[in-house]
Amino acid sequence: MRAAAEGGAAARRRSGTPFAWTFTTPLYVGSSLNPINSSIIATALVPIAAELHVSVGSTAVLVSSLYLASAVAQPTAGKLAEVLGARRIFLAGIVLVLLGGVVGGLGQNLAMLTVARVLVGIGTSAGFPCAMVLIRRRAADVGLDAPPGGVLGGIAVAGMATAAVGPPLGGLLVGAAGWRWAFLINIPVTAIALAMAARWLPRDPRPDRGHHGFRQVADRIDLPGILGFAASMSALVIFLMGLPHAQWVALALFVLVGAPTVVWELRRTAPFFDFRALAANGALTRTYLRQALTLLGVYSVMYGMTQWMEAAQGMSTVAAGLLLLPMGAVSALLSRPLASRNLVRGPLVASGVTMLLGSAGIVLLTSHSPVILLVLVSLVFGVTSATTTVGNQTALYLAAPADQIGTASGLFRTFGYLGTITSAVIGGVVFRDGASDHGLHSLGLVLVAAGIAVLLLTLFDGRLMRRDGSRNGHGGGSHAPVSPGNPGHPMTTEPPEPPERPKPPEHREHQEHREHPDNPEHPENPPKESPS
Repeated sequence: MRAAAEGGAAARRRSGTPFAWTFTTPLYVGSSLNPINSSIIATALVPIAAELHVSVGSTAVLVSSLYLASAVAQPTAGKLAEVLGARRIFLAGIVLVLLGGVVGGLGQNLAMLTVARVLVGIGTSAGFPCAMVLIRRRAADVGLDAPPGGVLGGIAVAGMATAAVGPPLGGLLVGAAGWRWAFLINIPVTAIALAMAARWLPRDPRPDRGHHGFRQVADRIDLPGILGFAASMSALVIFLMGLPHAQWVALALFVLVGAPTVVWELRRTAPFFDFRALAANGALTRTYLRQALTLLGVYSVMYGMTQWMEAAQGMSTVAAGLLLLPMGAVSALLSRPLASRNLVRGPLVASGVTMLLGSAGIVLLTSHSPVILLVLVSLVFGVTSATTTVGNQTALYLAAPADQIGTASGLFRTFGYLGTITSAVIGGVVFRDGASDHGLHSLGLVLVAAGIAVLLLTLFDGRLMRRDGSRNGHGGGSHAPVSPGNPGHPMTTEPPEPPERPKPPEHREHQEHREHPDNPEHPENPPKESPS
């Protein structure tokens, strides 16, 4: 089996196309399912409430349920991919999304639709972390030290730029075919994704004998740690989504469950959530924080500005959604070329600067502002979306340990969801008296503060790459400085070896004499036999 794997790796080296379209296309489709499903429901909430005879406010559970399921399931799927196999978890996730599409399309009440959204949230959470595991393993197979920038760029487009497509796509689907198609659209998409993944993705290695029983698998994935993380994260998300009306029971549950979970994880040799490693790996921690803060801004524009455009500008849902298309288009156009150059510091600086500029533009908007200014703000945040996704995703690839890339990628998405949920909380606070100009300006000021924080996390991050990574993101050349394990890499936690001290003159003379070819002590001169 090892010989077959080595033969396959050698074949991929000879072919020169380790990341062929047959390998990457299923990963792109799978990674796009979560962001699209996160936002596509936005335009269907009012029609759902009308047909099911419930209040519009009660349909918010369809948004929060997917957020909650995704925040918990992303790192869990990553851990399962590391232990059980990325292809297996990827396929299982697609099947769950397909099932969620069927349940939601046939749902007759809000409870069934909520179950469908939870299934979709859990299933789509497998896409990104499994894709990162597969990409990292393929790069290791072909001896590629530099991040495969072109592939990461495609994942960036699939993972973030497609989120802006959700509201206009949902508006078109709901307007043309009804709200059920916000669920049913998953059926044909997942059927195609399932066929591609089953046909083209490489098979996972067989699990070792004696390590595939329930107890062994539960121990390897740290099942108690996962359950503790799920319970505490669920309580935290419920508390955040209830603000400004604090749900103290949820906060108390978060503390009561979270504290023993932390103690358990600190005692484990291979924990699900490695607090010690995260504390030691400052580059990865700062990457998570930047991602959360920037997505707070991007999603505040996607949802907060949409509410304001409908209420203050009098736009229809479809028109407001279409004004977000420039943001998605710019993000998609910029993501791949930036990622192909393996840039980190430059895009992250641009992310903080454009977030500041866009947030300042929001502060200056009024209900009488021309549409062109709204489009301009959308374009600026499109640049923010592209640069933050590319920069942070490449930083994640470089900073995360190779054997923990799945869990690290899942936590990356979890922090992004915390930023998204916080944006909904802030929107609810600033628009509590209606989506007015004053509320929009308050939102803009909050985003200015978040933009400053993102910029500071970048400019004062001593371990960010002082020179951006290798420009070769497609080949298999060896680029040692790019590897985070290399002492010369700016993100490594180990200092480089100190330079060798110069030898004293007498030592150098002795060394030169010893290394002279005519010297009998020269290593290449064998000792002469003494005459007998």
